[in-house]
Amino acid sequence: MEYKILSFPITMSFGNTENTVYPTLLWDKQNIILVDCGFIGSLPYLEKELRRHGLSAEQITGLVLTHHDHDHMGAAAALKRINPHVKIYASAVEAPFISAHEKPLRLRQAEEMQKTLPPEQQDFGKAFCEMLRRVEPVQVDVFLCDGERMDWCEGCRILATPGHTPGHISLLMEKDSIVITGDAIALEDGKPVIANPQFTLDIEQTTKSMEKLLSLKAKVYYCYHGGTLTLTL
Repeated sequence: MEYKILSFPITMSFGNTENTVYPTLLWDKQNIILVDCGFIGSLPYLEKELRRHGLSAEQITGLVLTHHDHDHMGAAAALKRINPHVKIYASAVEAPFISAHEKPLRLRQAEEMQKTLPPEQQDFGKAFCEMLRRVEPVQVDVFLCDGERMDWCEGCRILATPGHTPGHISLLMEKDSIVITGDAIALEDGKPVIANPQFTLDIEQTTKSMEKLLSLKAKVYYCYHGGTLTLTL
């Protein structure tokens, strides 16, 4: 095996709804890098998917967190507990929120929104804030910088894609022309869109970041929300 780049689904139930996200695995002879890891409590689902590919969570060498949202880093601390050697990668801007050295911006936003929610949405808002408070922090071991090149799968370029959160990053797999978008692009009805615009911290920056990724004209975009986008050029 030279290397594999795999996007796979993790589906969890929340009340009456199901939510599916798509982490990515960068697997070569030296590294097994997971890009984002799902919700709080998603580690067993993650392990099940890894087993389908003949892997275990203990074999993962690195976890890249595109940003600090609960559905991207929710299982990070649980993974670190069973695999203490895994290196956590993120941007320097996101690191204080991932480690909870600073109050996560998403929690700050949710607490502010709670003050103005109509009565019928108060219970939902309160539950959302409580869920965000339950996200376990994890220390970031390696800061990833815009334009930096990692040797994963014969060349991975780190791309700063701020907006959704200030330090959001995406990854360009150079040899295969694959972009791993995180939340810089979501997929709805087969079309690229802004992920959760109502929660996006800077919509103007987000729009620029999405345009930046689409201007690369990559063969494939692995979207964390929505799955795989193949552009017809």
